[in-house]
Amino acid sequence: MSNWSTHFESYNEQHLNELLEFLRIPSISSLPDHADAVREAGQWVAARMQTAGIENIQTMETGGHPVVYGDWLHAPEGSPTVMIYGHFDTQPVDPLELWSNPPFEPQIRDGRIYARGASDDKGNMFVPILAVEALLATEGKLPINLKFFFEGQEEIGSPQLPNFIEAHKDFFACDTIISADGGQYSEDEPALLIGLRGLCSLQIDVQGAGSDLHSGMYGGAVMNPLHALAQIIASMRSVDGKILVDGFYDNVRMLSDEDRALLAKIPQTDQDIMDQVKVDALFGEPGYTMLERRWARPTLEVNGMWGGFQGEGVKTVLPNKAHAKITCRLVADQDPQQVVDAITAHVKKHSPAGVRVTVTPGESMAKAYLMPTDYPGNEAAAAVHQELYGKEPYYIRTGGSIPFCSLFREKLGVYTVNFAFGLQDERAHAPDEFWRLSSFERAKEAYCMLLHELAQIRF
Repeated sequence: MSNWSTHFESYNEQHLNELLEFLRIPSISSLPDHADAVREAGQWVAARMQTAGIENIQTMETGGHPVVYGDWLHAPEGSPTVMIYGHFDTQPVDPLELWSNPPFEPQIRDGRIYARGASDDKGNMFVPILAVEALLATEGKLPINLKFFFEGQEEIGSPQLPNFIEAHKDFFACDTIISADGGQYSEDEPALLIGLRGLCSLQIDVQGAGSDLHSGMYGGAVMNPLHALAQIIASMRSVDGKILVDGFYDNVRMLSDEDRALLAKIPQTDQDIMDQVKVDALFGEPGYTMLERRWARPTLEVNGMWGGFQGEGVKTVLPNKAHAKITCRLVADQDPQQVVDAITAHVKKHSPAGVRVTVTPGESMAKAYLMPTDYPGNEAAAAVHQELYGKEPYYIRTGGSIPFCSLFREKLGVYTVNFAFGLQDERAHAPDEFWRLSSFERAKEAYCMLLHELAQIRF
């Protein structure tokens, strides 16, 4: 047993009580009434970092929710400098009636901690602080130089971070980043996340007549904006799922044989997904597997359409407005603005006469993120997983977006290695979110191992 393992055993109850204390802070970043609680959570993190022996701690103002920084920079010359990332803000808790306990009054049941933020991301981001404390207590030093970047706005898309990081690039300079926000494939199967899809969004507004019209008086003579919108939407995608917008697939990085082989190793079948989401068939772009479509091909999806009468009964009206919201998940080398421009041109080309159509880009814009499988940081993390789990990690992607990965790549020129221990069934963002106590213990050991492994790497 390592010295740090003995240390963790001695402080296990204290660490658990501290995590429960952290989870009681209702740091919901999307709700203005909780801004003080987000700041309180940042102050809690700063104080705990101080206790751990981390130095130069400061709460940095971003123009929104703050960033908490700290460092330890005394490793031997030539040692890498690694920045550890995490976030202390949480999602909202609605609907409250579906929680088994109040979301910010954590409870432990059956080896699990139930609370908002338990898995995403307070439990996971607390771990590296404890690992550093254990190494300093048992070895008197760290094997590498460390910086810490803990933010309070991840759950709202980190809107202030692009300008903030740009203004502090030299301050945050490092050789690589380790993200404590993420997870593993299962309780006994490790994974390394190497790819994330990007995002763009837009709204289509269709204006017809100056007001709603009597459908008996004007139907058949005046274009109905709802029909016009349906026609525009239908023109964007073939019946088998191929996107028909000119220029949409420009710059899409194609999957290599190696990429496809890595995805084929992942034990997830079409039937697994059908059972999970309760459908009797899957759908998508021809020529690609289910995982390839979900993780490595771009999408165009209608998120909402509305207009006209929606009450009970019948209202014989020809509505004068119709609207739709669209988001696209993007893959490596696609530019969000170029995709929005292509869709805007498509809408203009396919808009029928008799209506005025406008396209408004949304605020959600993020480039895709893709890192090499054999990146040195991945190799260090894979070595730890091999020792912990006794098996090689899967190299996975995800269809969602984590903007900070592409942001750090763009602003600091470094890749982010995702090294965290949440699991897919832990109801992140949903009622009864939880985190396994077994993951808490495993994660502390893993971070001590990883910091030593990174000391052997040259970036």
